[in-house]
Amino acid sequence: MVALLLFQHAFSKFFGFPARMPPPAPFSLIWFAGMIELIAGALLLLGLFTRIAAFILSGEMAFAHFIGHAPKGFYPLTNGGESAVLFCFIFLCLAAAEGGAWSLDALRGKA
Repeated sequence: MVALLLFQHAFSKFFGFPARMPPPAPFSLIWFAGMIELIAGALLLLGLFTRIAAFILSGEMAFAHFIGHAPKGFYPLTNGGESAVLFCFIFLCLAAAEGGAWSLDALRGKA
């Protein structure tokens, strides 16, 4: 479910669904964030290379908070960074916990 929630951000950036956003300029910071969300989110959704994908996403969400939200104020509740912080720690937990029994990693014998 977390991967699907993350997918909303990537799809909004590139495809205007479910919310219309102006497309990011190619190779801009937002474009790279969208590509990370799209690729690592898909891997996480499939449970493939779960640990590395979740670790990369955790780092991206930390950057999203510190670059995009923290300058607006210290507290995530007031600076709009609650979801970035929550995603960051959920992905960090997934990086430590692996994909689980139903993941493609488990089918590959890597979970």
